[in-house]
Amino acid sequence: MVNMVNIKENEDLRKLNHSCAHMMAQAIKHLYPNALFWVGPVVEEGFYYDVDLGDKVINEEDIEAISKEMKKIAKDGKRIVRNEISKEEALKEFKDDPYKIDLISRIDEDSTVISTYTQGDFTDLCRGPHVDTVKECKYFKLTKFSGAYWKGDRNNKMLQRIYGVCFRTEEELNAYLTELEEAKERDHRKLGKDLGIYMMDDLVGKGLPMYLPNGYTVWHEFEEYIKNKELNLGYKHVLTPPLGNVELYKISGHWAHYQDSMFPKMEVEGEEFVLRPMNCPHHMMIYGNEIHSYRDLPLRIAEVARDARYESSGSLKGIERVRTFCQNDSHIFCTPDQIESEFRGVVDLILDVYKELNIKNYRFELSLRDKEDKVKYHDDDEMWDKAENKLREVLNDIGIPYVEKIGEAAFYGPKLDVQVKPAVGNEYTLSTCQLDFCLPANFDLKYVDQDGSKKTPVVIHRAILGSIDRFIAFYLEETKGALPLWVNPNQVTIIPVNNEYHLDYANKIYNELKDMNIRVKLDDRDEKLGYKMRESQMMKTPITLVLGNDERDNGTVTLRLYGKDDKVTMKFDEFKSYLKENIDKKTYKL
Repeated sequence: MVNMVNIKENEDLRKLNHSCAHMMAQAIKHLYPNALFWVGPVVEEGFYYDVDLGDKVINEEDIEAISKEMKKIAKDGKRIVRNEISKEEALKEFKDDPYKIDLISRIDEDSTVISTYTQGDFTDLCRGPHVDTVKECKYFKLTKFSGAYWKGDRNNKMLQRIYGVCFRTEEELNAYLTELEEAKERDHRKLGKDLGIYMMDDLVGKGLPMYLPNGYTVWHEFEEYIKNKELNLGYKHVLTPPLGNVELYKISGHWAHYQDSMFPKMEVEGEEFVLRPMNCPHHMMIYGNEIHSYRDLPLRIAEVARDARYESSGSLKGIERVRTFCQNDSHIFCTPDQIESEFRGVVDLILDVYKELNIKNYRFELSLRDKEDKVKYHDDDEMWDKAENKLREVLNDIGIPYVEKIGEAAFYGPKLDVQVKPAVGNEYTLSTCQLDFCLPANFDLKYVDQDGSKKTPVVIHRAILGSIDRFIAFYLEETKGALPLWVNPNQVTIIPVNNEYHLDYANKIYNELKDMNIRVKLDDRDEKLGYKMRESQMMKTPITLVLGNDERDNGTVTLRLYGKDDKVTMKFDEFKSYLKENIDKKTYKL
């Protein structure tokens, strides 16, 4: 994977990049004297500035011109000078700039120092800090540009957003740009389009992905993979509806704690419904549908369930962050004495899946409550202390390194999150395991204990693949789109050297592979052999078979593996065994 430096979290690079943003604004002002500027923050991948250029829309030639002007400014080497002024002075100095006036007007003059920074003929409103001179900003690159609504509101004017990045040395800049290109090639949004995995259309709705045939094949393979794992571990699968009565979420506590992430309620025949953001209330109801003995526990209920959560349009990202998704969810109902063994079983399953799928770049976070926050968290100190200590004990016993995150727990209990880093963007949670003493009590769930008394079970919420949508996004980036043979939507492509002489044999091979349930494509188009082979490689097909005279006459196949130049010839029966073995073993790389 790509391990790019986070500019925003590096103090020196943050200061350098913010200074470079000002240098870019100065260059833009030289080229477009009427330009006005909104904000120019440092972000994880460098900096950007939002610019009002009237009716002008930036293009590549403009970027080149701005870069050239920035180099002149850096070479001139003017000092960057800080000046502190009053709010009244600031309003006067920037009286002709409505964007700066908007910013200044919202500053509390009694508690905030207003500062400007000047370099040569350019002054900008800014809190700083900055480097000493613009000469320090000479190793930069303007990386991309786009439109951006003022304040992110589509009812406002469209501004021009120009991105860039700056480093201390040319070597550091070039190394970063190389990593940036690698990240772009790994971006699941690009791979999703190139490989025909999914599509989006605003007419359907933002954040609502539609899986194309290739994508649904991948989705289905992962669904069956994890469901088979669960079945072997004693999980029982259920199917529940993707919406529920609002009262259900009031009882669960989600209505009070999670409503901002839910879609608005809808009324039908006097009942209020909401699209469900999670599945636990439904699973609570399934548990409560019958009387349970301690002998029935642990009861592991699992579902690949369709959920919907409200996400602002600005936070949507391919299939990594969407408004509807399928969650590989489960709720384990157990006695207090079973917590440790069940939690350990979940952690073991996570580790087993990650090892089998060759996932290596991840880390564990133990999310705990903030004891001072009596609003967000269920108010039961004994419950929280017991739950948090149980999880610590298991993790310490297994020997898994983890970090504790105060204030990151769910409102009903502590949780263990597995964090991964995508090719582009911020780290996110892939798998999770949460301990819950609260929800079963809210629904008055019981089991009959050995002494005949009724007791409340403990619930462990867990998701191994998490959202299957997000998991596919991650796995596309992790494999750079070269999905393993077992999950690849097109496992084998057959290319006859000459249709006139070799198509009959190719059809024979094709039909036998189809009978084996191999996902195989026969490329019998009237195109050159080299063209068809390159296309197969571009689609990242694990195995390409080239069939000519020798293969036809000897009952063999010649295969080329993705990413390798060498070709291997083997008997067709041997090839069938080779395929079956690698699919059954879920071989990561052939």
